[in-house]
Amino acid sequence: MAGMALARAWEQMSWLYYQYLLVTALYMLEPWERTVFNSMLVSVVGMALYTGYVFMPQHIMAILHYFEIVQ
Repeated sequence: MAGMALARAWEQMSWLYYQYLLVTALYMLEPWERTVFNSMLVSVVGMALYTGYVFMPQHIMAILHYFEIVQ
């Protein structure tokens, strides 16, 4: 039973990865080019998430103070 669920999850992940390759046209690249692109994408997304996590609370509090929602 658990093996079937694992196989189904693997198939679903493979299908999603294939869709990602098709939508971004990465299927045309060589494997090393695809790796470089994916590495850069993960780096940019990671930096954006980190920056949002660090700086967004300060900006939200400044906005709330400006509109006098929070004293």
